[in-house]
Amino acid sequence: MPKAKVAVTLDITTLQRLDRLVRAAQFRNRSQAIEAAVADKLARLDRRRLAAECAKLDQRAEQRLADEGLAGDLAIWPEY
Repeated sequence: MPKAKVAVTLDITTLQRLDRLVRAAQFRNRSQAIEAAVADKLARLDRRRLAAECAKLDQRAEQRLADEGLAGDLAIWPEY
């Protein structure tokens, strides 16, 4: 996937911590470390959004819909 260059401003403490990780070979370079951090944060936000949407569901209503769907199909299922 093509990559684009961006400028990032970090406070000195964060940059020092980042550089320690690079020196300890946790990452090849600053860019790789920042890319991994951003990707991780975006994935967490996606999971949080999915969890929030799921929390809006009415569990009883969803169960009724699931049971209703099974009842109609039960008659056509082959017997084992």
